[in-house]
Amino acid sequence: MSGTVLLVGALDTKGAEYAFVKDLIEAAGLQTLVVDFGVMGQPAFEPDVSRSDVAVAGGGNLAYLASGTRKDEAMRTMAQGLASVVERLYDEGRFDGILGMGGSGGTSIATSAMRTLPVGVPKVMVSTVGGGDVSVYAGSKDITFMPSVVDVAGINRLSRAIYANAAGAIAGMVKTEAEATADERPLVAASMFGNTTAAVDHARGLLEAEGYEVLVFHATGSGGRTMEDLISDGYIAGCLDMTTTELADEICDGVFSAGPDRVQAAPRQGVPTVIVPGCVDMANFGGIETVPEHYRERTLYEWNPEVTLLRTNVEENKQMGSMLAAAANAGQAGKVSVLIPLGGVSMLDSDGDRFWDPSADQACYDALKNDLRADIPLIEMDANINDPEFAERAVSLLLEMLQEEA
Repeated sequence: MSGTVLLVGALDTKGAEYAFVKDLIEAAGLQTLVVDFGVMGQPAFEPDVSRSDVAVAGGGNLAYLASGTRKDEAMRTMAQGLASVVERLYDEGRFDGILGMGGSGGTSIATSAMRTLPVGVPKVMVSTVGGGDVSVYAGSKDITFMPSVVDVAGINRLSRAIYANAAGAIAGMVKTEAEATADERPLVAASMFGNTTAAVDHARGLLEAEGYEVLVFHATGSGGRTMEDLISDGYIAGCLDMTTTELADEICDGVFSAGPDRVQAAPRQGVPTVIVPGCVDMANFGGIETVPEHYRERTLYEWNPEVTLLRTNVEENKQMGSMLAAAANAGQAGKVSVLIPLGGVSMLDSDGDRFWDPSADQACYDALKNDLRADIPLIEMDANINDPEFAERAVSLLLEMLQEEA
């Protein structure tokens, strides 16, 4: 099997390193395509896509950026330009995997481009920050980070081995393709939390019995973002969004926010989806000592030593109801339904338990009903979200929409 590796980097400061890796990849029987996003000095060798082309794609002028007076602007422009160039090259079928090398600046620019690519496209980043927290660079994409150990600044005894490993890694990824199985089933995405595990586990079993493969995403911010990205990338046939708690963290500045657009991808893409206000009774913080002072008099629950739950109030639930309605309203008639558990939105939000607060829950439900488009079904059930009959109804609603799609 042949293939092409896209190399993206600053060929003025890292040119020798890229030339070294380029030769190794080509020696492995693959082709290379090189994009230069350097700004200051001359490239060490001629790239296939010039830095000037990258700057133009980012809406900038290379001569101005090369003046060195606005490094921040240069970084933004080249990151935007590289992302645009890489996305276009991929859409044209020009490469099969991507490799970048650099310090924090180069990592930021290269990974901005890598994040435009679908999950499954091989992505390797050799980086000086590769051994630390790389979540901001990875986003929700499958980027493989390789710590450079020493700075990406010349070829020496250590860096030679690391660059060779990187070349071997991307070459191996491009050459290795997972075989499709004969029984591949349509994918359904489902959101879950510890407080909705019973509901989602039951729903998953029902959907699998109907011939679907269920991908479960833990609603911890990164989980919700990953689910939304996979939906946007076209992998998902249906969505059972039973745990929309990340909206509570967005409103309350908790640690598990997935951003204000959470819940919107499936309706916007026309993917059949069931929306449930699951676990909107709780926002998440770290240990009890990390809870902001203005929440200290509210109802708190130490889920474990590292996670403290804040019971959301009437006003916060009203905001979430409006956000859920706005997400549903972005969908097409017949492709989105809303299902409400009147008996509580989580395991803790059941009659007599510590998060039971019917007035707060009702504020969410009322806002949802008031703001929801008239042609979108809203079903209320006198059940807790974890009751088997609730999961069964959610699955039934989703299957009806999926079958209409078939």
